Amino acid sequence: MNLLSKHETRRRLLRGLPESDVLSGLIGQWFQSPQGVEVLRAEQAIVTPIISRLFGYHILQVGCSEEFSLIEESPVGHKIIFAPVHRPGCRQAVANNEELPLATDSIDVVVLHHALDFTYDSHHLLREATRVLRPGGPMLIVGFNPVSHWGVWKLFKRKIHMPWRGRFISRRRISDWLQLLDLHVDSVAYGVHFMPLKYSRLLRYAGRIERFGARLKSPFGGAYFILCVKQVIPVTPMLPRWRPLRSRATVIPAAENIRAKIH
Repeated sequence: MNLLSKHETRRRLLRGLPESDVLSGLIGQWFQSPQGVEVLRAEQAIVTPIISRLFGYHILQVGCSEEFSLIEESPVGHKIIFAPVHRPGCRQAVANNEELPLATDSIDVVVLHHALDFTYDSHHLLREATRVLRPGGPMLIVGFNPVSHWGVWKLFKRKIHMPWRGRFISRRRISDWLQLLDLHVDSVAYGVHFMPLKYSRLLRYAGRIERFGARLKSPFGGAYFILCVKQVIPVTPMLPRWRPLRSRATVIPAAENIRAKIH
């Protein structure tokens, strides 16, 4: 084990997050649970209308599992979702979310699906996503809202289960990071208004509660959806400083010279 992997392992232990392969498996299992299914359904209902009006050539989703996509309904033709680890039967390329194998300013739309909640350096991941986003391109951030029933629930849950092992970052803190990275917040929406219960019988009412919370436009939903745009840095053209030509005082115009000889 080299020095870098030791450092990463130490960060994982401090954050309470397992290795990438274990983390991806746990998140995948949670999204397949009754609770996770309802969360994903509520998120897709909010994300789909947003990304349907975002265009370009390449769209990238950054998350902890390649199995659950929020960008299927995007009009962008080339959809990219990296797998965090290699598994038999996986067709996606494997990449580290904090070190994306993409050129700078090469992606038209970026979607962060709880990527900031389940990483060891959230700010570094956000910088990396900003790096690959083209100037003027939109980024949609989906994250758990600590100012919600889900955030309160996290305080009383053991941090060995999903999604409570994640880092619930406040919208205000995310906004501060975006400002530092020259990302302008365009809009903010909230979803996942139902209680964080795991019983299928109670989750039957999740859709009804979700519609009620959407009508109220409640800011206390379990997840926020921040749409921001990478600002274009204006380029000031460097114009040459031309020195004005000065006429000689001793030179007499031709017409004046002829007039002088006639006299």
